[in-house]
This record gives sequence, C-alpha cells and structure tokens, in this order.
Amino acid sequence: LMRPLQGCRGRGVVVGTVTLCLAAGWALQTPGGISLVVPQPNINATVAQNILLSVEYSCQGVATIEWKHVSSWGTTSIVEWRSGNYVNISTVYKDRVTAFENGSIQLRNVGMRDAGYYFVTVTEEHGTNAYGTIIVNVYEIIYEDLHFVAVLFAFLAAVSAILICFMWLCNKSLHLFQKKTTHKLTASTTEEIELETIEC
Repeated sequence: LMRPLQGCRGRGVVVGTVTLCLAAGWALQTPGGISLVVPQPNINATVAQNILLSVEYSCQGVATIEWKHVSSWGTTSIVEWRSGNYVNISTVYKDRVTAFENGSIQLRNVGMRDAGYYFVTVTEEHGTNAYGTIIVNVYEIIYEDLHFVAVLFAFLAAVSAILICFMWLCNKSLHLFQKKTTHKLTASTTEEIELETIEC
C-alpha cells in the first residue's frame, strides 16, 4: 500500500531512509566488496620453465580480470576475461597462456623477454578495482650449469689421461728396472759358475 507523504516531517524521514539505503548499498560496492590476494609477489624462473602467476580474488558481482606485462621492451596486454564468460588472449601469448577462474594465469616456456612486472587488475561490474603485481626474474641457469659441467668433465678427463700416462710410465720404468736387476743377477751367477769351473 502506498501512502501519501504527510508534510515536511514525513518527507524528511523518507529522504533520510532512502539516503541511508543508498549509502549502505554504495558501501557494499566500494573496495571492501572486492579483494585480491597475491601469495607469491616475486618469482624466480629459468629459461624454458613454466610458471604460475597465482592470485586469488573475491567480489560480490561479476568481475573482469586483466593481466599486463611491463618490461624494458614495453607494455604488453596478455589476457582479459570476465568470470564465467569470454577469454581474450593476446596473439603474442596465444599458445603460451592458460587462464584460471581464480584470476591466476600460467605462462609456459618462459624466455628472457618474459622477465619484468606482471600487473593484474580485477574490476567489479560496478566499477570497483583491485590491483596486484608480480615480479618475475628469468635466469639462464640451466645453460650455465651445462657449461660448467662440460668444463668440469673436460678437466677431469684431462687429469685422468695424465694419471693414466703417469701410471704407464711408472709401470714401464719398473719393468726396465726389473729386467736390469734380473740381467745383473744372471750375469753375476754366470760369472760365479765360470769361476767355480776354473777353480775345479
């Protein structure tokens, strides 16, 4: 039932009530109504590795999630999607990015150009935003390790070859020494036999 407004006092109460309801509704749509958590704000990766840029958001309405990459090469849009709706992946990242419902993305086969800052923006349908940043460092540790292992292997092979040569020389010298000793003993024994024969 609708009742006519009764005088200024009734109008003031109605306006006050409407204002209070609008203020309460607006408070639910302010930043308190949307949250974004970045559990790992710094990621170290190696070349050709897959990385997960993990976030967790919550909001009361439908949210739009957008990821951007900022580095010394410039700013690149990676992906944008609306929860439970379309996914728009940039052509540069088409075969390398997977988007998840919680706002996270996985980036496959990272290279040196993937290092930099990753910005995620979650926008609620009423216009409220939440922001997050993840720093990604990419290293060529795998290749440096392989180089180190190759150098170490070559060094150990060289040392092994030198030791084998040294042992061969020692063995050869020992054989020569044994031959000379045997020859001397044989010669001295022969001389003793000859002397005994002469004396007889």
